[in-house]
Order: sequence, then C-alpha cells, then structure tokens
Amino acid sequence: MMVIAALWIGILLLGGGFALDRTLVRLVEDNFDEQLEYVQTALISSAEIDSFGDVQLYRSLGDQRFLEPNSGVYWQVSGEGHQPFPSRSLWDRSLALQGDHVDTDPHFYDSDQFANEPLRIVERTVILPDSDTRWTFAVASARGELDYQISRIRSILIWSFAALGLGLMTLAVLQSWYGLSPLRRVRNAIQVMRNEGANRIKEPLPLEVEPLVEEINALLAHTEQQAEEARMHAGNLAHALKTPLTVLTNAATAHDPKLSDLVCRETKTMQRHVEHHLARARAVGRRASGHSRAEVWPSAESVLRAVTRIYDETRFDLDGNRSAAVSIERQDLDEILGNLIENAAKYGGGSVFVTIDAERTSDKCVIWIEDDGMGIPEAERTRIFDRGARLDTGKPGTGLGLAIVRDVAEIYGGTVELGESEDLGGLLVELTLPRSSI
Repeated sequence: MMVIAALWIGILLLGGGFALDRTLVRLVEDNFDEQLEYVQTALISSAEIDSFGDVQLYRSLGDQRFLEPNSGVYWQVSGEGHQPFPSRSLWDRSLALQGDHVDTDPHFYDSDQFANEPLRIVERTVILPDSDTRWTFAVASARGELDYQISRIRSILIWSFAALGLGLMTLAVLQSWYGLSPLRRVRNAIQVMRNEGANRIKEPLPLEVEPLVEEINALLAHTEQQAEEARMHAGNLAHALKTPLTVLTNAATAHDPKLSDLVCRETKTMQRHVEHHLARARAVGRRASGHSRAEVWPSAESVLRAVTRIYDETRFDLDGNRSAAVSIERQDLDEILGNLIENAAKYGGGSVFVTIDAERTSDKCVIWIEDDGMGIPEAERTRIFDRGARLDTGKPGTGLGLAIVRDVAEIYGGTVELGESEDLGGLLVELTLPRSSI
C-alpha cells in the first residue's frame, strides 16, 4: 500500500509540476514579450521618413536605458539599401536580424549573437508613409532578468512540490499504519486467545474488522464442533467395541468350546459399528470440504439399477423433478438412497415408488420412498433409527441402515421421517434435504 501510494503520488506530482512549470514559464515569457511589443509599437509610432529617405524619430523613447551603452535593451531599424538606424545603447554593435522574410505581425525569437548576453528579440516589418521601403523594427532585451525569474519560479516549484510530496507520503504512511491497526489488534487477540486457551475472540474491536472477527469465531465454532463430533465418534466406537471385546476376552480366558462361534458373531458386531462410524466420519469430512451439490435424479437411477439386479422381481417406479439438486455429496446421497430403496425392496411386497421433489418448496427437496409391505407401527418409528434395531430378524441385515441414513442426513441439515403410504399402504420414508443454490 505504501509503495503504491508513493508511486501514485510521485506520478501525480511530476505531472502536475510539469504542467504548472510550463504554465508559469509561459506567463512570464508572455509578460516579457508584451513589454517588448509595447516598446516596438512606441518605436514604430515615433518613426518618420526624413528628406533623404531615411528613418528618424521625431520623439525619443521614454526608457533611458536606450541611451546608455550596453544597457541590455536595444532597438534597431533596418531597411534594404539603407544603413541600420540603431539605438545609442548598441554603441558600436548592431543587431543581426532575420531579414530573409517579412513579418507583418510581431515575431519573437531568442538569439546568442552577443557574447555572454543572450537576447530576446521581437521583429516587425512596416512600410512607413512617404516610403516604399520595407523597414524592419527590432527591439531586443537581455534575457538575464527573464531567466532569473524562470529559475526562481522553478526553484519555488521544486521545493514546494518536494515538501508536498514528503507531506503526502508521511500522511499515506500514517494512514496505512493507523488503518491497518485493527488487523494488528485482531492478531494480538488471536495470540492472547491461543495463549490463554480461549475458544472465541471476545475483545471489543473496531467496526471495520467485526465481520472478520465474526468469521473467525464462526470458523472456531465449526472447528470445535468437528473436534467434538470426532471425540464423540471415538467415544461411541470405543464403547460399542468394548462389550464384544470383553465377551471375546472372557471366552478365551475360560477356554469356551464355542469360542469360534463367539468370534464370528462378535467380529460381525464390531464390523457393523466400525462401518457405521466410518460413514458418519466420511460425511462430516466431506461436508467440511466445501459447498456440495448433487443431482437427485441421476443418483436415484444409479441406485435403482443396482438394486434391480438383486430384487429382479420387484417393480420400481421413479417420478418427479428431473432437475432437482441438493446440497450433499453425490457419494453420501447414493448411500442414503441405496439404504432406503434397498430396505423398501427387501421388506416390501413387490412394489417400490420413488418420488423426487414431492413437495415443491424453495429451500428443501423432499424425496418419498414408498413400498407395499407391512409398514412400521407408529410406536416403533422412533426406535427403528437406533443402531442395531431390527423389527424383522428373519431377513439378513445389520440394523444400521436407517441409523446411517439419519446421521448422514442430519450432518447435511436434512431429516428423515417415517409414515404410511397412502397409495401403496406400506411404509413411507420422507427424506428432506437442503436444496442446492448453485
């Protein structure tokens, strides 16, 4: 910020200084030229032709410097075929004029014809009454005073703009330092929070950084929530594995003859728990990776193709909004729909209906999975989501399908509810997921 400010201030000051220098120098030069032109006009007004055809002045100019030799101001009248008529200030010198052209208007130019005395000269060509000769009236003045005024102006400009640039740079540095001070306070607050073990930035900070502080606190809360979920998963998994491990340890210690059967049964139980918690952990990790999006129709078609191969005698119908999209990873959506549709085919009577976006709302996408089975009694609809809960133990399963569906859906802000299908008479699973905004 300071480097950019320095470059920009430098460019503006250089451009402005150059423009102001040209303007002031032009004003001084124009004023100098106006004085020369005034003298030239007075010279022409005082000129007349004598009886010999030469120019003479019927009145002298008022500036006494024209009478002092080498005074620095001079005039001279020249005409073709006539001797130059100079001012007394030229003494034994004469002006070398640019007589190769006719200047009906005043013509200004610089000349170095006198050693150590640069001149500013104005010429004009006039035909006087009673004469056919083109007379060139020239007035010259040493540039010493003009150059001194220009150098003084430039010196004042340089020092003024240098002071202005220094002041602006100092102001830019102070502004940057003061403007960024809230960020330093945020940094110090984060350092204090880390040293003291706090979990939020509670120090009052300026309004400019309040949105940043809110986002930091939200990130800390999100990280804390993830850490708490990880601890909870680890604790739940440890608790779930503790009982099977104890059973196996006791059986091994007692040399139980049915140890092999116990190992097979308890390892399957442990495998179910591991799979359940891994599914939750994967969903939490993918949710934290960014804003997710999945199209429901392709996911449902993919699941139905897979389930049809297993339950080839079941009739599957898919209907609804083909363009519906939800804020969830495609892999997790496949897992949810796979569990629900497979359960409907396994426990139903041969028909499964899937309706996408059954209730059109602005922020939620509702998916219905219906079957024509026996359904689930209302008193059991809450318990069935518990890990390992099964109502029909005559069919293979782990009892973790609905628990995984509920947990993964809740991670993404969704819900799963059970009801009775009005069309098929069996179970209705209503899956609600947040609609994707992208």
